Amino acid sequence: MKIDSPKFTAADLDHYRDELTDHERLVLADRLERASARLEALGPEVGEHPSGSDAEWNPREVLAHIAVLSKFYGMLAYKIGSGQMTELDLLGNVNLRDVLGAQLAQELPAKLIAMARADHERTVRYLRSADAAAMRRECVVDGGRSVMRAEEVAREALIGHLELHVEQLARALGH
Repeated sequence: MKIDSPKFTAADLDHYRDELTDHERLVLADRLERASARLEALGPEVGEHPSGSDAEWNPREVLAHIAVLSKFYGMLAYKIGSGQMTELDLLGNVNLRDVLGAQLAQELPAKLIAMARADHERTVRYLRSADAAAMRRECVVDGGRSVMRAEEVAREALIGHLELHVEQLARALGH
């Protein structure tokens, strides 16, 4: 193996880091597309279901939550990555999600899926076009309680969260 690390400069390391970040960004876009396609495939099976218990959401409520998180976290990834948002009251926004989710749970499943898919498509386009610097941009959360990078919002809050709820929906539908 050729040893070339002694010639590496700080610029070389920055370039390597950018390559890794860009690779992961594209992997995230692929994951989001797969989760969104699976959601669309499951959607027609969601019909009229009785209200969920306090402990568990019914399939329609899961769809409503997916629609909320898809819009919110996709928008956050974009706004943080584009530098438009540098501070976020995450806890306050999370507290609003149940109100919006309850309202959306009254919508037809096909509409909820269409809403989520449209938000996924916007986020995929953003992920495919962003650069490494955008994915590393940060936002101060809850007055300094933590910091989130655009990449973390996309990976964890949006895509990982979506994948968990798509699995929850699949289980609720007997898959």
